[in-house]
Amino acid sequence: MRPTAAWAGLCATAVLVTAGAVTIATAGGDPEAQRPAAADSGFARDMSVHHQQAVEMSFIVRDRTKDEEVRRLAYDIANTQANQRGMMLGWLDMWGEPKSTPDKPMTWMGMPADGVGDGSLMPGMATRTDLEKLRKANGRAAEVLYLQLMTAHHKGGVHMAQACEQKCTVDVEKTLAGDMVAGQNSEIQLMADMLKERGATAERGATAEG
Repeated sequence: MRPTAAWAGLCATAVLVTAGAVTIATAGGDPEAQRPAAADSGFARDMSVHHQQAVEMSFIVRDRTKDEEVRRLAYDIANTQANQRGMMLGWLDMWGEPKSTPDKPMTWMGMPADGVGDGSLMPGMATRTDLEKLRKANGRAAEVLYLQLMTAHHKGGVHMAQACEQKCTVDVEKTLAGDMVAGQNSEIQLMADMLKERGATAERGATAEG
């Protein structure tokens, strides 16, 4: 099977897994039994946007490198975050909450984000320029840039998830936030090791030696 066809299969699988995950999470955790606070719906909206970019970056790097370690990580991130995004969007539908509002991102945290411009809406998110560089990179350069961008992305995601652990009121969502913190912190460490193997660090333009 050609790589493009394999990746298309992954996209289709992710959609099916996401749909199933929404059903499972809804039935098991019963988020409808608890009315959401502003933090619950705010986190679901913002993290859905945040996750979508992680999925996009993972799709991009999958076609920019043949390194199986990076491709495997990209697969895991795309699959996990598409799954989680599906859950959160499903909860917003269940709660009758809009998927977007005129509020600035992270308003529910008490720290409205102005972004850094160029399409970066929240701390840690890549800019349009970053994404274009990733699309044009190949091999090791693509691997390093992806790992650096995703490390920053995960750090921003962990910050939001920790805020949800403190502020959200729906039990199943607080549990999901805790899972995000644990999972993404683990991947941050993994990516640090992968960057070191490639003579780089999480800081853009830096090397493993500093």
